[in-house]
Amino acid sequence: MMKSCNIVALVGLVLLFMIHLANAAENQGLGASFIFGDSLVDSGNNNYLPTLSKANIVPNGIDFKASGGKPTGRYTNGRTIGDIVGEELGQPNYALPYLSPNTTGKSILYGVNYASGGAGILNSTGRIFVNRVGMDIQVDFYNQTRKQIDKVLGPSKAKEYIMKRSIFSITIGSNDFLNNYLLPVLSIGARISESPDAFIDDLISHFRAQLTRLYQLDARKFVIGNVGPLGCIPYQKTINQLNPNECVELPNKLALQYNGRLKDLLAELNDNLPGSTFVYANVYDLVKELITNYDKYGFKTASKACCGNGGQYAGIVPCGPTSSLCSDRSMHVFWDPYHPSEAANLILAKKLIDGDTRFISPMNLRQLRDH
Repeated sequence: MMKSCNIVALVGLVLLFMIHLANAAENQGLGASFIFGDSLVDSGNNNYLPTLSKANIVPNGIDFKASGGKPTGRYTNGRTIGDIVGEELGQPNYALPYLSPNTTGKSILYGVNYASGGAGILNSTGRIFVNRVGMDIQVDFYNQTRKQIDKVLGPSKAKEYIMKRSIFSITIGSNDFLNNYLLPVLSIGARISESPDAFIDDLISHFRAQLTRLYQLDARKFVIGNVGPLGCIPYQKTINQLNPNECVELPNKLALQYNGRLKDLLAELNDNLPGSTFVYANVYDLVKELITNYDKYGFKTASKACCGNGGQYAGIVPCGPTSSLCSDRSMHVFWDPYHPSEAANLILAKKLIDGDTRFISPMNLRQLRDH
């Protein structure tokens, strides 16, 4: 009799342990990944727009396993940083592009990607591409998703899912310089009438309003990428005819000036928006480190685009079917005149996920997920 009681107790304990494990598994991993930004993280929104900024042409996506090497609208040869972060943090599926017809029902619980090639913080940014989804509209789109999540989960569960289990990652700002303030001819008027300080003031006040709106729609865990070393991309190095180890001074100076202000803005929001965590991703120093010490990371060039045409670094014509294509894609830091390769994205993503406060502060992405 004693034996059978022990067995029953043991079975009971095992069942309890299994229930505990099942609950733990359900609470682990990332709930939803909501991705905002520009072509660095666009996963195909621009496929659905009449725009001059598109990446749904070969050889883009040549190393993207999920599509069998077919282009998806990602501006790189494989995964974006957003894809890799979601994967590494336990998300079962990539966040779908908001404009895709498949982005409905339960699929939105893995997250949604609102990023758009050519997008900026300011609505005027990227107008040379005719169409793009700027940050203001991306927040409007998220507002629609927010209502849909209420329908899928019910209001109280939805609120908790978004506040506790979801990460909002935002990679934006580069185009506000490259395709607005620094654009030859088109921007001369803006540069004469507006000093860099005034332009950056404008960016910061718009961005503050956009982030506050997301907070009002229950976003709590944010990671914000700063602007990378724009003067070091193959496009800038080609048009300015620089040596391989040189970068253009003005774009980098402007990026650093903006980044300082962005860091202050995030500290201010952390103080003023109760329950929020704004994480600052120091993409500038990360990319600079990769470019400066490219050989240490296993690359053979940090100045030449793998896919592109024109000039010393193949940096003038964007990647497309007629571009020259390097044979060793994993040896190039840059895939095309503007965007990192998947090999570079992998290194950058890993440093954001598990890196120290030099590159991501006040905590890394794994800590933010579990926070």
